[in-house]
Amino acid sequence: MERSVAFRLNGEPTELTVATDATLLEVLRDACGLTSVRSTCGIGICGACTVLVDGAPLSACLLLAPLVDGATVETVEGLSGDEGALDPIQQAFVERMGFQCSYCTPGMILGTKALLTENPDPTPAEVAAYLAGNLCRCGSYPQITEAVLLAAARLREAGRAAADPSL
Repeated sequence: MERSVAFRLNGEPTELTVATDATLLEVLRDACGLTSVRSTCGIGICGACTVLVDGAPLSACLLLAPLVDGATVETVEGLSGDEGALDPIQQAFVERMGFQCSYCTPGMILGTKALLTENPDPTPAEVAAYLAGNLCRCGSYPQITEAVLLAAARLREAGRAAADPSL
């Protein structure tokens, strides 16, 4: 069986006809060509397929695509700004080498975005706890934590500057 699904994908209205048993991972990779959403464990424990659905980090390998009807879905491809400028979180990951093989990086970046939306000033322990569902097989956790804390500081500063243009 198939069903029409309409949702916002990386800021753009999207309407697709999907199999009712298709996962969001399959739809994003196969129908939308978004390869940052990675298939690894298939049971929602590695974090490689993390996407944001209405701002919440979810495992796309477990979520049936028809369930995002009416939702907002964001992948790491949606973070880049005008002319491909990196998001501050992406930039912090580059500067702090918050990756090695980079397989986990899209999920880590989206998890970071969700964390910093909920908690703009996390401690290293809070970063570790929040991102615990995203596994880095290379062991780049210290650099990932540094990247998250750098991104948090920059986003807080940008927020203060936007709130008070005299800064």
